[in-house]
Amino acid sequence: MTVVYPVVFTKTGDKKDTYLVYIPDIDSVTEGYGLKDAVYMARDLIGCKLFDTPDAEVPPARDISKVNPLEHDFHEAGSSFVSLVDLDLEAYRRSINKKTVRRNVSIPEWLNKAADDAHINVSRVLKEALMSKLGIAQ
Repeated sequence: MTVVYPVVFTKTGDKKDTYLVYIPDIDSVTEGYGLKDAVYMARDLIGCKLFDTPDAEVPPARDISKVNPLEHDFHEAGSSFVSLVDLDLEAYRRSINKKTVRRNVSIPEWLNKAADDAHINVSRVLKEALMSKLGIAQ
């Protein structure tokens, strides 16, 4: 599930090139140093806030034209503008959740011996095959 939210960026003009970031639909703030970092931080904040939220309960995004960059606490800290920021929530969840689970898999003994002799990591091969079969990018 990809989410897209309007985000208010405020460039402070300081030596660190700080951008203050406000995401009204999830009522959250962060900051970044430079615009690229600010967008990265906005995506990470969206992911953190929605990580455990079921897809059906993800807050809807308001229309970008309804977001006034002058109607938030940061507007006096510098020049503000609104931009859309997207996040593939499923990919974000996968990148954070590195927990592994143990599965018992049955294969013929001769195939297991051949894999051992070839120093093949069967768990890795199974993981790669499942991801390929399911069309999931790593």
